[in-house]
Amino acid sequence: MRRPTFDLDVLRTFVTGVDFNSFAKAADRLGRSTSAVSAQLKRLEEQIGTPILAKSGRGLVLTPTGETLLSHARRLLEMNDGIFQTLHESQTAGTIRLGLQEDFGEHFLSDLLRRFVHAYPKVNLEVRIARNAELLALIQSAGLDLALTWDTGPLSPYATRLGETQMHWIGARDRPLLTTLDDSPLPLIMFDAPCVLRSAATQALDAEQIPWRIALTSPSVGGIWAAVAAGLGLTLRTRIGLPSHLTVVSGLPPMPSLGYVLHSSDDDPTPAAQQLAAMIKTSLQEQAFHFTITK
Repeated sequence: MRRPTFDLDVLRTFVTGVDFNSFAKAADRLGRSTSAVSAQLKRLEEQIGTPILAKSGRGLVLTPTGETLLSHARRLLEMNDGIFQTLHESQTAGTIRLGLQEDFGEHFLSDLLRRFVHAYPKVNLEVRIARNAELLALIQSAGLDLALTWDTGPLSPYATRLGETQMHWIGARDRPLLTTLDDSPLPLIMFDAPCVLRSAATQALDAEQIPWRIALTSPSVGGIWAAVAAGLGLTLRTRIGLPSHLTVVSGLPPMPSLGYVLHSSDDDPTPAAQQLAAMIKTSLQEQAFHFTITK
């Protein structure tokens, strides 16, 4: 048996009339005559096979079936309008400037680019990989549209905290663990200050009275991973982008989680920028799930 198909135009009339609490106002809003709107509602009730509106005094109220239909109709119209908006935006040329803290940039940038370019082939995506302070300054000066950073304290005006991830002491998998049994300072591989993970590491070691020294600083996460792999010291980072030849090291002070935040330079970003933000959120959720099942 062939199932009937709802006419979205009729559903839009129905929803608009309920929203305005007047089908006469709905007719004016939609550019139709009141008789045309009445005919649409009559056809809708005939299609469903039961009344969706009932008289109440001088007005109309929804029947239980009408209430159910209203909920479904809203979702159908939202989906319909969202599809058209996405298709329209995907054909609209423009530029989105995205900033990523290096940990995020190295790990899921390629997949994020592929998915976004597939959905918005005419939108130019400019990506800047930098540290927190530079990204936040660019957001404040509108030099970036979106930026994904670590949560280092006060948020920018249009920011959303997306989640958090555990900080870990990281060392080389195939080398003996570095210890402080001989009272020699623990060698650390870190970014230059200021750095939120560097501060967290040194403060935790100081609290436990564990001596430390900065054995090497690097301007990039890749440099940190290389120095740790060479056995030059330990570092403190998250598991995001952790290479397979490195591992979490035990025996040092336990560390808390570190939040990550998505900043926007505008309180009303373009639909394409909103979609990119949604993709970033989804990627991070998938990343968090991956760490949950693999650690």
